[in-house]
Amino acid sequence: MDTDRLPGCYRHPDRDTGIRCTRCDRPVCPECRVDASVGFQCVDCVREGSGTGHSRAANAPRTLAGGLVAADPQLVTKILIGINAAVFLAMLAVPGLAVRLELLGRYVEYYGAPLEGISTGQYHRLLTSVFLHVEWWHVFSNMLALWVIGGPLEAALGRARYLALYLLSGLGGSALVYLLTAPNTPTLGASGAICGLLGATVVLARRLRYELRPVLITLGLMLLITFVPLGGSLTVSWQAHIGGLVTGALVALGLLAPATGSRRTLVQAGTCAAVFLLAVVLIVVRTSELSALT
Repeated sequence: MDTDRLPGCYRHPDRDTGIRCTRCDRPVCPECRVDASVGFQCVDCVREGSGTGHSRAANAPRTLAGGLVAADPQLVTKILIGINAAVFLAMLAVPGLAVRLELLGRYVEYYGAPLEGISTGQYHRLLTSVFLHVEWWHVFSNMLALWVIGGPLEAALGRARYLALYLLSGLGGSALVYLLTAPNTPTLGASGAICGLLGATVVLARRLRYELRPVLITLGLMLLITFVPLGGSLTVSWQAHIGGLVTGALVALGLLAPATGSRRTLVQAGTCAAVFLLAVVLIVVRTSELSALT
């Protein structure tokens, strides 16, 4: 037996090595070692933690809002665009799908039919309507805006926070539509959620002290489209636009608050919860109002 032979790597015993992990002292070959501040560590020790007593994620790069920096910083935006496109194609293929998913407060589909709408318990319409579009130019323009506005915002916030912002903005826009629109008026489209992203972009630009003029010009154009009739087969819902815009700005103020650590998490979660509860209050008020009509 050759006692002078070097030990084999703990993962590849046939590979002799004179290097050991500084944490667990196991022999490691060049493929299984990772440079550390002092010496090398094995891949398993690196996976388990940072070597400082904290979890591996503790030292991972973070976004401005505290989210993890992802390899693809626009993945959620791409998924949202894909979902909107898929739902649009499904609407073309399935007649009547839009009527079952669009935002309607209270209506009767035909004489003698049962009451339907959000006020009858179909609360899914508040969010499903955000993913509906009836014209190709409608879905195309909204998805283009989502890509332009949402991509950079997702990179700045991180995936989870960005998705929360998008969904809460959509819900906020839907809640205001439900509260202020005639119950039998159908409303659909992602513009409320996208306006929420625009409101968040204003907050982000101000937080980073960027030049606000381009963002304010975009905001002005959005308000112009919202309140000036442009004709066409679709009518712009100012309630969805304003509800989404205000909701997005409020959520962004919490997500981008100048706090760190557990306090930042508390502020962010508290802001999202407060905005959600505000939308719930508006929904409950309108539901009570419409239910009292029967």
